[in-house]
Amino acid sequence: MRIEKFGFLRRTLLAVSGSAVMTAMSFSLCSVAMAQTAPSVDASYPNKPIRVIVPSPPGGPPDLLMRAIAPKLTASLGQTIIVENRLGAGGLVGTAYVAKLPPDGYTWLFTTASHTNIPPFNDNVTYDAVKDFTHVSLVAQNFGQALVVPADSPDKTYQDLIARAKKNPGKLNYAHAGLGTASHIPAEVMKTMTGTDILAVPYKGVAEATNDVIAGRIDMFFVGTQIALQHVQSGKLRVLALTGAKRWKGMPDVPTLDELGLKGFNVVNWFGLWMPAGVPASIVNRVQGDIVKAIQDPDVMKQFDTLGLEGVGMPPAEFAKFVEKEATAAKEIARKVGPNNPENENKK
Repeated sequence: MRIEKFGFLRRTLLAVSGSAVMTAMSFSLCSVAMAQTAPSVDASYPNKPIRVIVPSPPGGPPDLLMRAIAPKLTASLGQTIIVENRLGAGGLVGTAYVAKLPPDGYTWLFTTASHTNIPPFNDNVTYDAVKDFTHVSLVAQNFGQALVVPADSPDKTYQDLIARAKKNPGKLNYAHAGLGTASHIPAEVMKTMTGTDILAVPYKGVAEATNDVIAGRIDMFFVGTQIALQHVQSGKLRVLALTGAKRWKGMPDVPTLDELGLKGFNVVNWFGLWMPAGVPASIVNRVQGDIVKAIQDPDVMKQFDTLGLEGVGMPPAEFAKFVEKEATAAKEIARKVGPNNPENENKK
């Protein structure tokens, strides 16, 4: 099946993932050079501890990633980096909190692609993901989400799953941890590209959804590769495919959806750092330069590898363009598959 058959999907998917990821990867190679030519920084910054708000639970990928680089940033900046998990509304609470703070550079926001992907699906968002933040750096990205099914599922392969879904329209279901999340968007894109009717079942979080997939109450789920790997190794889940552009060495035998016929399918989760809007460029460049050094540290690279991530280190100006493009694409996806679309099959 050629992706050209889906004009909307081709435009949106490339904007959300393909072109953005290529930009991220290309700039990961030149980040150090750009950081070295950055304007002079305020010698007095920082002169007190820095808080990093992670708007997701402890132990999740954003939390683990930030805690991996925090010691290196503490050493380079000369001040303690305090990671604070501020939860609520799928990350909206912590993000909104940072948006309202003074632009002094002492409170950061570290989160995922949900920064741009969730707001278009939620009418109660009180901030603008582009205008209300200073964009510091795209820090890392993963190799995509893992498409998993229960260990005892009749679907041994991706082809089995799609064939069963087509034979039973509206009978199969998939779990997601919120509209616009990394477990929601890949499923909706896959449904559009394959012409399948699979019911969405919302959950409050990834852990709860994963448990129901393991229990066999859910037919399929797109989950982070590390979470999938541990349950595959314990025999609780079966993985059918990955959503990234290339295979992950942690699951070398698992094909990508692109390989399986969904050409151009490249949906990965990324991790970025922001500050409130208006932070001086000298501070932003100082922090971004230290992030580049941190993610190139051998110990950090090893931890990233364990988490199924690769460092990027995109410079501030390019990250701002990246975020704007991601936000625009997310709005298009929400218009097409979100709750306000009159054609949405799951609208109540």
